[in-house]
Amino acid sequence: MLYESMYFISGLTVFMTAVLIYAGTGRNPLIAAYRFVYELLHSWRFLFVFIAMSCVLLVNKYELKLESLMSSERKDFTSVFFGIEGHFGRDFQQLFHHVWVSQISAFFYVILLQSVLVASIGIYASQRNKVFLIASCYTVLLNYLIAIPFFLFFPISEVWSYAPAGVSFYMLEAFPKFEEIYRPLSGLDNCFPSLHTAISVSMAILAVRSGNRRWAAIACTIAVVIIFSIFYMGIHWLTDMIGGLLLSAISTTIAVHWASRTVRHTEAKPLMFQQR
Repeated sequence: MLYESMYFISGLTVFMTAVLIYAGTGRNPLIAAYRFVYELLHSWRFLFVFIAMSCVLLVNKYELKLESLMSSERKDFTSVFFGIEGHFGRDFQQLFHHVWVSQISAFFYVILLQSVLVASIGIYASQRNKVFLIASCYTVLLNYLIAIPFFLFFPISEVWSYAPAGVSFYMLEAFPKFEEIYRPLSGLDNCFPSLHTAISVSMAILAVRSGNRRWAAIACTIAVVIIFSIFYMGIHWLTDMIGGLLLSAISTTIAVHWASRTVRHTEAKPLMFQQR
């Protein structure tokens, strides 16, 4: 099987990140790595934003432990979503099910979500697009900051795990050890809003707004396939996806605004010193 360990998944993610950076810029991915490190060392504002983003990702990593501490106080709202959507997930799966569709969906869900996020940062660093470099970090930061409280206080179980929905977990056709290897990173009741939707669509929105048409086409395609995958795999409810879309719209709007102000402040200071 393709996904036998987190080491292999990490290695494949790094490889696909390099492929996406080359596809989005036509340049050697090592240039992106160099420019990224350069920005970290020469811009304390970018360094601060990057560290803040990393800290939020770290908090998300330990969010499952917080859930376990408050498990007796958490009420499950999954039945509410099922009452709204009925058997949408089951009907969607039956329409598209095939072993190759499962393989492709797993690849996009497990590998390309992470790759498109890291590649976005690399591409904007490579192109010296400081606004969208910083906006990418702000976007991830906001997505997780907004989503984590929902995961803690508004638990929604994955569709396949809710028996009345009649949905199968097709991830296991491509990734039989998913529950053993990948599940520790993702809670079974962390469905709303869909972060797979929010992150992938956020990266697509930023790509379109950046003016890089090649990268915009790639990022938009990845976002569409990931949204397809969350339904096909039986993981997310339609309401989760709508929540993810709203989250991506909010986070990217705020992120670009904040990033523009951050860059303006950074560039204004040298001018002030020159005038003196």
